[in-house]
Order: sequence, then C-alpha cells, then structure tokens
Amino acid sequence: MSDAEYEAAVAAFLRTKGVTKCPTVCVVPTQATVAEADRAAYREHVAALERARLEKLKLLHHIVSDAVEVVRG
Repeated sequence: MSDAEYEAAVAAFLRTKGVTKCPTVCVVPTQATVAEADRAAYREHVAALERARLEKLKLLHHIVSDAVEVVRG
C-alpha cells in the first residue's frame, strides 16, 4: 500500500466513523464541568488503584525480604 493509498484509507475511515480527534485526547483532563458525584467516584477509583499498588509493593517487599533471609541462611 502506497503512502497515498494509506492516507486515503485513513481519511475514509475517519469520515465514515465520524472520528475527529486522536483517541489520546481522551486521556487529558477535560475542560467540561464534571458533576461532584462523578468526581467523587473518580477519586475513589484512583484511591483503590493506589491501595492495590501499595498492596502489591508490600507483597513484593515481603517476597524479597524472605529471599534475602534464605540467601543469608
């Protein structure tokens, strides 16, 4: 597929699917007004992710500490 054919195929896809922005645009903070309930739900989601990350880190620390003890004998 030539560059011109590729560009034409992408343009046709964008026209038919109605995509006007790169999907990565969705990952930046919005400029819209967000309801407090949604913001609270998002904060809880982020907190849950952080709790899970810390729990994994704690488990990893425990595993490494046990391995060091075995090596030290």
